[in-house]
Amino acid sequence: MATSLLTQLKEMTSVVADTGDLEAIRRFAPQDATTNPSLILQAAQQEQRRAHLATIAKESKDIDDAVDRVAVEIGSEISELVPGYVSTEVSARLSFDRDATIARAHSLIERYAQKGVGPERILIKMASTWEGIQAAQQLEREGIRTNLTLLFGFAQAQACADAGVTLISPFVGRILDWHKSRQPEADFNGNNDPGVQSVKQIYSYYKGHNYATIVMGASFRNIGEIISLAGCDRLTISPKLLTELDEQQGELTRQLTPMGASSSADEPLTQSDFRWAMNEDEMASDKLAEGIRKFMADQRELETLLGTLRKS
Repeated sequence: MATSLLTQLKEMTSVVADTGDLEAIRRFAPQDATTNPSLILQAAQQEQRRAHLATIAKESKDIDDAVDRVAVEIGSEISELVPGYVSTEVSARLSFDRDATIARAHSLIERYAQKGVGPERILIKMASTWEGIQAAQQLEREGIRTNLTLLFGFAQAQACADAGVTLISPFVGRILDWHKSRQPEADFNGNNDPGVQSVKQIYSYYKGHNYATIVMGASFRNIGEIISLAGCDRLTISPKLLTELDEQQGELTRQLTPMGASSSADEPLTQSDFRWAMNEDEMASDKLAEGIRKFMADQRELETLLGTLRKS
């Protein structure tokens, strides 16, 4: 009997829903779910949430408080629908502030605890800046699990492994976007996709050095990228692409398989090593900066929405 690509993918990879849409999560029954400021904004704009969000906005002491309450509210609802992790993001405004990121992470964990959701269910998500990675290292020491997002360059992956983070989210599609904008005529299909190549390089490095950090490919532009990464630890996928995978049949071949560790861990990157490597990687530098700006733009839009509701 023929089975869908999604069914086969779930047998070799933990499928994660990249959405705040509760109906989509119910339909696809993923292992985990991830959110970000853009997805929280989409969820907050749903008409059926408007009255409840107005109540939250009016009861909050300020807009920062309201934004975090909304994120935890939606995350708590998601936690009832998935058995695994729910990722909740620290404000992009704090991407270059280690101590403020740690403080905000503690606040989010406390808010989840008040909702009856334990820290073992939550991944605190932050940008893979040097400061974000150092904040994650401290949080992991405290038993707070982290998801390092907006990861585009190999140096970011190395530093995350050094820090012992729980999970990284390398962005496949945005890497492809950058290369396509510079080489519009190039063939980037299948294994020629630079985003796919990046995840495969990171996966091989992690498994070869016996790093425990989970590799979760993210930000896909098409199901071809997902098919090329079948077997990756986790893949976080939008409802649109989950639907395509669910509706398509055929044989899905595993592409990534963990091999035994072949070497010990490398010397940890220093801050200057990291910053130099990022400076040398034009794509990673461009996309990290752009990603932080985009997440912050959506957060500002959410702040504006909540500010309006506070006054209503």
